[in-house]
Amino acid sequence: MTRNWAGTYEYTAPQTVAASSVDDIRRVLAAPGRVRALGTRHSFTDLPDTTGTLVDVTGIPSEFSLDAESHAVTVTAGTRYGELALWLEERGWALRNMGSLPHINVGGASATGTHGSGDANPVLSASVRSLRYIGADAEVHEVRRGDTDFDALVVGLGAYGIVVTLTLDIRPSFRMRQDIYTGVSWDAALGDYSAVTGAGFSVSVFSRWEPDSIGPILVKTRLEADDGAVPDAILDGVHAADESPLGGGDNVTEGHGVPGPWLLRLPHFRLDREPSFGDEIQTEYFVARRHAADALRAVRALGDDIRPHLIVTELRTAAADDLWLSPAYQRDCVIIHFTWHNHRDGVWALLPPIEEALAPFDARPHWGKVHRFDRAAIERVHPRLADARAVFERLDPDGRFVNDHLVRVGVREERG
Repeated sequence: MTRNWAGTYEYTAPQTVAASSVDDIRRVLAAPGRVRALGTRHSFTDLPDTTGTLVDVTGIPSEFSLDAESHAVTVTAGTRYGELALWLEERGWALRNMGSLPHINVGGASATGTHGSGDANPVLSASVRSLRYIGADAEVHEVRRGDTDFDALVVGLGAYGIVVTLTLDIRPSFRMRQDIYTGVSWDAALGDYSAVTGAGFSVSVFSRWEPDSIGPILVKTRLEADDGAVPDAILDGVHAADESPLGGGDNVTEGHGVPGPWLLRLPHFRLDREPSFGDEIQTEYFVARRHAADALRAVRALGDDIRPHLIVTELRTAAADDLWLSPAYQRDCVIIHFTWHNHRDGVWALLPPIEEALAPFDARPHWGKVHRFDRAAIERVHPRLADARAVFERLDPDGRFVNDHLVRVGVREERG
């Protein structure tokens, strides 16, 4: 029995192959049948599933190649971000940003538009400089930034092949600290939301949609020196010494303003511990940042219905990019994330009113998280969907990488 990381989705594929090399993947694709790649299993839906063979790429040994002159690193797709971060830090380098979990693999996170936070920071996929993949012909192909299909393939949802290596932009190593601010009222936050999201290199608001306060604000500050100052207040809130809004367990990265290396501050959770809460469902929507206040007001009106099923909401931001299926395609975004208790029926019933509330703002769902969008709804908010689909159909004319999920959201055409 193969489940996703949280245990809330069980894969139905009749066969799973644990690949230990690129040749293993090529052998699977040399035989007939549908195929999908499986990484660290952080999707919450049937997106990676198939009626054929699942190929687990996480057993392929992690390999790294540094190009210091051009500020780039090449890494195998199944490698976890936390492992890559450790390798880079030992050599004086850093990733441009990280997600909240260092446990996710580079290939899967890039393919789904996964992200960290920060007004000036795009999604993790935007750091991809090139990628190599095994196509439906069982051959290795490469696409680079600037190539004709590149902007379609980076956030490609596994719809055209199995990515085996990626080359990413990097930067020199840096240090950070994490600080918590509490007491910011909804009135103040919605009156000047950019004052919240612009308070640091990376900012996360943890909300339960309570009537008065927006919730604790976690600010990650990039330091020029370890004794660098941080603000005493954000709007009508104050700098606090509270424990992490993610709980007081030993699985969260160190806060309380203690300086440390970027890889131990940018993620919320530690690589050497189990992340997040477990037994959870996740949902997430990207809205243009210019609509942030109105979109948050719309969701806030549903707060009484949301809270009984909610562990926590996290509000983050991302800068615009040009990747066709990125949720931040050509617009700076505020990102509204829900971590739900494993209340399947309750969450499923809540999603339509949440999506209806966000519809005036053309919200785009995170590809790997639970939502109710169908093909028509995705086409309405993703202007390059048809273009991306045409690329995938051209590269995989027989539908080797098609599954029900991709058809349902309009990324691939249905096969007989």
